[in-house]
Amino acid sequence: MSELVRFGVSIEAELLKQFDREIEKKGYTNRSEAIRDLIRDQIVTQEWASDQETVGTITIVYDHHTRDLSANLTHLQHSFSGDIKSVLHIHLDHTNCLEVLVVQGKGKLLQEFADQLVSVRGVKHGKLTMTTTGDAIPTKGGHHAHGQKHEHTHK
Repeated sequence: MSELVRFGVSIEAELLKQFDREIEKKGYTNRSEAIRDLIRDQIVTQEWASDQETVGTITIVYDHHTRDLSANLTHLQHSFSGDIKSVLHIHLDHTNCLEVLVVQGKGKLLQEFADQLVSVRGVKHGKLTMTTTGDAIPTKGGHHAHGQKHEHTHK
């Protein structure tokens, strides 16, 4: 387990009150865990910006009645040079479908791919959410994301 280090933070009273309200809404039991998560989020953002290997999801909602839309989306997915780990397809109603693609690759590559998918005629909304494989980020249990024993097997 990683060593915990205590440090002091000076902050305006009103900003601290706002922070406390937000962390209470999110269900944090203490400020320390909320601050650790903010730091982890900033590290992920920096990894993404520095074009390191990253993972993410691309979520799109589209009108499946749009001419050639399915063929265009399939073509983009097959020509993607990163890794598509999984695709979830859901029929929302008679007209709308939702797809969630789990992707892995360099941050810039994933952003370009998401932009291509979102710009296809018939796609109503789309969003890329990236995270990191987390090799350098301690997890909530204090261990690094890798280097620990796994309780499951990878196939």
